[in-house]
Amino acid sequence: MDSIGFTVRYGRQLVPIGGPDAETGYRLVGRDKDGEIECTLVVNEQTGALSYDFHRDIERGTELTFRCDFRETDTTVQSCYLDNRLGVWNALRLCETLQDGIVAFSCWEEHGGGSVAYLARYIYETYGVRQALISDITWVTEGVRPGEGVAISLRDSLIPRRSYVERIRRIAREAGIPHQLEVEGSGGSDAKELQHGAQPWDWCFIGAPEDNVHSPDEIVDKRDIDSMLALYQVLMREL
Repeated sequence: MDSIGFTVRYGRQLVPIGGPDAETGYRLVGRDKDGEIECTLVVNEQTGALSYDFHRDIERGTELTFRCDFRETDTTVQSCYLDNRLGVWNALRLCETLQDGIVAFSCWEEHGGGSVAYLARYIYETYGVRQALISDITWVTEGVRPGEGVAISLRDSLIPRRSYVERIRRIAREAGIPHQLEVEGSGGSDAKELQHGAQPWDWCFIGAPEDNVHSPDEIVDKRDIDSMLALYQVLMREL
């Protein structure tokens, strides 16, 4: 639902949206009042300042994103924005089997959030639901490896309620679904709005790990995608 990228400033300067990887030569696309845009990202080696190379000036305020180059092998998918296109894919596939539950698509996480707060209040007050799973994509690290299963996050910058996470871990073990445990001290997701909100939500981030994060070349192992969907299907029946 959200795309990291860049906003055109003045004098061909770019301002990042949501912490994109930046290397000279990345191809960026967008559209302004003068038409379609495909330009090149330029990173100043001395200052780190970001700019674009294009045959004309781009209207200020225009948003530019990575040009999509989708690649698939027998074992992986690779593209820009797998974080969080795969989270959206997982939620849509979950709708094929879901009997009881709500699938909510949230926006604006990459530039401050805001949609989860009112979605959480509406869902809680209308349906009495107070358990959430964050269908998002996490990162390959020294402790979370590709091909070893979906990651259940025990914590990032926030810490979910332990009893809720332990229920999830037990269900995953009993179902025999390959999974890994993630423990980080930084980072976050839309879960932050659930944690900081007025309603008593339980939440847990569960997602496949990707490498080359926030770049045009994000890559995810298909085994981790499969285990992500399988775990969500079980959890939405058992929680």
